Amino acid sequence: MSDTPQALEDGARLVCQTMKSQGFQAYWVGGCVRDRLLGRPLKDIDIATDARPQDIAHLFEKTKLVGAAFGVCIVRQGEHVYEVATFRQDGSYTDHRRPDSVTYGTAEQDAHRRDFTINALFQDPETGEVLDLVGGMDDLRAGRLRTVGDPRQRFSEDALRLLRAIRFAARLDFEIEAETWEALREMAPDIRHVSPERHRDELTRILMDDTPSRALRLMDESGLLERLLPEIAAMKGVEQGRRFHPEGDVFVHTLLCLDNLEVRTPVTVWAMLLHDVGKPPTAERDLETGKISFYGHERVGAEMAEDIGRRLRMSNDDIRKISDVVARHMRFMHASDWNRSTMRKFLAADTIEEDLAIHKSDCRSSHGMLHAYDLVRGELAALREKQENPIPPPLLTGQDLKAMGFQPGPIFREILEAVQERQLEGELRSAEEARGFVAGRFQGMKFTTEARRHGESVEGKDVT
Repeated sequence: MSDTPQALEDGARLVCQTMKSQGFQAYWVGGCVRDRLLGRPLKDIDIATDARPQDIAHLFEKTKLVGAAFGVCIVRQGEHVYEVATFRQDGSYTDHRRPDSVTYGTAEQDAHRRDFTINALFQDPETGEVLDLVGGMDDLRAGRLRTVGDPRQRFSEDALRLLRAIRFAARLDFEIEAETWEALREMAPDIRHVSPERHRDELTRILMDDTPSRALRLMDESGLLERLLPEIAAMKGVEQGRRFHPEGDVFVHTLLCLDNLEVRTPVTVWAMLLHDVGKPPTAERDLETGKISFYGHERVGAEMAEDIGRRLRMSNDDIRKISDVVARHMRFMHASDWNRSTMRKFLAADTIEEDLAIHKSDCRSSHGMLHAYDLVRGELAALREKQENPIPPPLLTGQDLKAMGFQPGPIFREILEAVQERQLEGELRSAEEARGFVAGRFQGMKFTTEARRHGESVEGKDVT
């Protein structure tokens, strides 16, 4: 199939072959070379060349100039797209993000402008030969993350590199070289120069990794956690009851939850990170018994999750889903007591899969009891097997109530909720049965509303 990893590599080879056939240099560069040498799967392939953008556009039918100032073209080959960039050297970075000026240069100049040595390797895809101009191969073999050149200069150019260093070291399980680490800790306050959107995207990449706890611990040790997510740093040292949380404090528990999470989407990883964010501000200890409680932490946590989402400029939909999951995560503890109606309403939530994923990891990272998870998962599976919606179409509507003589008002909601409750419990199965139920239970209310409309007395009292 055209979308296989082999197709990705074949397309990138063809792009390089086409440029080389016209006398240009062309190498795979950056993360794809690093990951290929480490035996890791490739998600995308970037190409560096001495060809200018106009040359690239002339050589390929499907191209798009996406970075005119930086000499970057997107080239489509088959089903895949590749970023093809001209060798360049950067000027100063006064905005801590982009160079003020760019000039085309050589492969060596291009390597020296990059962030980390392991990301500055070039490789000929045909021969496999690696062009290493900054000592990246030695660092790769040693499992070491080091900046290209002076770390303070690299971090001052783009402060997001502070967070990227953490992500790469954690993802690859590499040690951050001493001088690079010292500069990172010293310059951690400069992360303020980075926009909230870039914070959000980099943090999401960290949380989506297989073992996010590594990065979060490095963030904590470097000072970045306190600056970016002070609500998470506040979890450290917040004790929990040993009966249900033998693993440790809220911070330790949260890191375990993230590592154990089986379903990784932006919503699930953020909801998992924030599911207990309300515990520090709600923590109380009974002076007589020593018992620790966090009453209402899910409600407080949902409000905090919404605030954090807005601070990081997440989409409204993601904010809503994340805060909903945080608000609902403690409801599982009552699942065995739910009636059919309550269960179905819970299963009808559009975040039910996220709810289940968070609850399962929460349990696996603490007391280990999964009976509530199994119960809810089983109920959901049974409904799906029958292709049945948790909430079926209503038996009655407001129009039906008006036809029965009821006046529109707050009573409509009460009646319709009562009908739905009995419908979900299986007590009412048809509109006829629903009308009979309403007539029997709410008929007096109909007469009351009729009387109020006409200014008549009810039970001997003037209603005007």
